[in-house]
Formats: sequence, structure tokens, C-alpha cells
Amino acid sequence: MSIFLNKSKVVALTGGEAAAEAMKQIEPGVVPVYPITPQTPIIESFIEFVASGKIRSEVITCESEHSVMSVSIGAASSGVRSMTATSSAGLALMYEMLGVASGMRLPIVMNIASRAISSPLNIHCDHSDVMGVREAGWIQIFSETAQEVYDHNFLALKIAENEKVHLPAMVVQDGFITSHLMERVEVVSDEDIKGFIGDYEYPFSLLSSKGKTTFGPLVLPQDFFEIKLDQALAMQSASEIFEKSARDLKKITGREYPKIETFQVDDKTEGVVIIMGGSAGTAKETAKELLRKGHRVGVIKIRLFRPFPYQELANVLENINNIAVLDRAFSFGSHPPLYSEVLGSLSKFSNETKNVASYIYGLGGRDLKKSDIKKVFADILTDKFEDKTNFLK
Repeated sequence: MSIFLNKSKVVALTGGEAAAEAMKQIEPGVVPVYPITPQTPIIESFIEFVASGKIRSEVITCESEHSVMSVSIGAASSGVRSMTATSSAGLALMYEMLGVASGMRLPIVMNIASRAISSPLNIHCDHSDVMGVREAGWIQIFSETAQEVYDHNFLALKIAENEKVHLPAMVVQDGFITSHLMERVEVVSDEDIKGFIGDYEYPFSLLSSKGKTTFGPLVLPQDFFEIKLDQALAMQSASEIFEKSARDLKKITGREYPKIETFQVDDKTEGVVIIMGGSAGTAKETAKELLRKGHRVGVIKIRLFRPFPYQELANVLENINNIAVLDRAFSFGSHPPLYSEVLGSLSKFSNETKNVASYIYGLGGRDLKKSDIKKVFADILTDKFEDKTNFLK
């Protein structure tokens, strides 16, 4: 049963259903689809809205995920809002077209139920799929809860469509852990959402009468560099637009969405865990329990991974010397992805030497337990961690 609060209502939704609910309220013109576990419930729920006549979006069933992104590109370049969803191998199959979408500066929004990349075959959560495409030129926003999945869809669309950005965006949730878990979600009214996202008008539409536009031409060396530079500058602008859009969204929802979320972090904090996605909840509960026992520890959750908030993270870590970074993915032959970004932030914006430990956890859906987080805090507060990548197995 729904409980109505002003212009919002509280409902029980899975993360997948929350994504579909947000897509329904956005009502994109074209939604190309192809099923893959654990993303499929997102599209199944959305298609039910279309089939019941609640929205008029055009759903196009494709023969592969590569085709899904190709259709999204065609729709977006024609000036139509386009959204989709995928996971794991589906995201990998899209890789060629991900670069096309970002290079063409198309504001496509895609929900990701993050899942391990084969081989061996595994259908459960880790971040190897989204980390594998982190340089494809897409904005990446990580969600801890179904509520965040719902809200982040509106935030992603608003940023992607901003005239200073015009870049595609991924809204990432943990496969099964978030996508299939039923949670309390506060759904905002359609009227408020329409007011927030506004009417859509892509200025470079192929169907626009304002002038001629060319998409996907051959570009030779004398021009290619400048085009990529413009794309990079647009990604930098996305960081600024994120903050403004989050403030505007708060006026509707009352919920704050900073690029970096801190929990129990102040000038007296002795050690922190830095993490992304659904596991942040476990880390927070553990830190809360340890604080009751007199241990001043906290959690830093990275919400915006691309563009990465280097300066903001360095500011948060200014007075903290004991840091553990938890990655849910390998980077073979290199430091893990999030750990690398934390080191980059500190090397550029901090003059102090800090203890920064790297941990990999949760591959292929393996649980992250409170006991694991307690071990991490114990390690960094007593300097017992090894100066290498550590594993929470």
C-alpha cells in the first residue's frame, strides 16, 4: 500500500523497478532493448508501463546489445530522448558504440545492473563491467540503494542534456544486490519530474530545421585532436553541472546527492573506508558499530566516478591519515580502479604522506560482511595491512 506524502508517495520497489519507474516518468521517445541478467527486470517493468498504455515510449527489440546502442544513437541524433539498460557482457558488446555515443555528444542515459565479466561465467555482481568501460567517455554515477537509482536517473538525464555537457551517462546499481532487493522508495509526482527535466530539444538534431548537421564523419589528424579536447572539456563541465542539478533536485525531493558522501567523518576521524555502490551500507553499519565502541572511523562513498571528483576527495581526506580503498573489480597489471583514482587525488592535491591501503572484495557476487570491514579498519589503524593489493576473500 502506498503512503502519500504531499506530492510524493512511498512504495516498495526493487532497484530494477525503481529504474523503470524513473524511466516511466521521463517517458523517453525511444527505448531499444535486449535482455541480459540481472538487468532484464528493468526493461520488463518498463515494457509493462508501455503495454498498459501509461506511457507512449517506442520500445524496439534488437538482436544484440551492439544494436541496442546503435538504435539509441540513431534516436538521440534525431533529437529524441533515448534510454536503455544492460549488464556485463551486454555492456562489453556495446563497447564500440559507447565511444560513438560519447564522441557524437549524445545525451543517452543507460541503467546498468553491474555484473561480473566472463570468463568463467558468473551472473552475479561486481564492477568489472563498468570499470572496463570507464574511459569510454560516459558520465558514471554509482547508486547504493533503490532510492538512489530512482533519483540518479533524473540527475543523469539533467546533466547529460545540459548544453555545456551533451554526453551520455550511466546509472550504475549492483546486480541482484540492489536490482532485485525490495526497498522503501519515495516516488515524486509526475508533475514535479516533468518540471525538473523540462522539455527536450537537442540543438544538433538531424531532423531539426535550424541547419545542417553531420554525424560520424571521417575526421583527419588536423581536426581530431580538437574534437576530443572539446569532449574532455565537456566532461569537466559535467562535474559543475552535477552540483547545480543536485541542488535543483533537492528542492523537489529533499534529498542531498553530493559527488562524495561522508559518514561519521570529521576532524577527529582516525580512519576511513572509501567505497562505491551497494556495499557502502555494510561499511556504514560497521563504522557505526565501531564508533559505539570508541573507534573514530568513518566511510566515504563515491557517487560520481566519471568525472572523478579529485579536488573534493582530497579536501575530505585532508585531516585523515589512515585510508582503505575497497574495489569490486581488478585492474590486471595495475592498481585497482578506485584505488588508482584515490592515489591520483592525493598526489595532486595533498602534500602530506598518508597510509592508503588497497582491498579487493565481492568478486562474482561474494558477500562483503561486517567482519570484513572490521578487519579492514583494524588493519589500517594498526598498520597491519601489506603495501600491496589485499584481498577480502
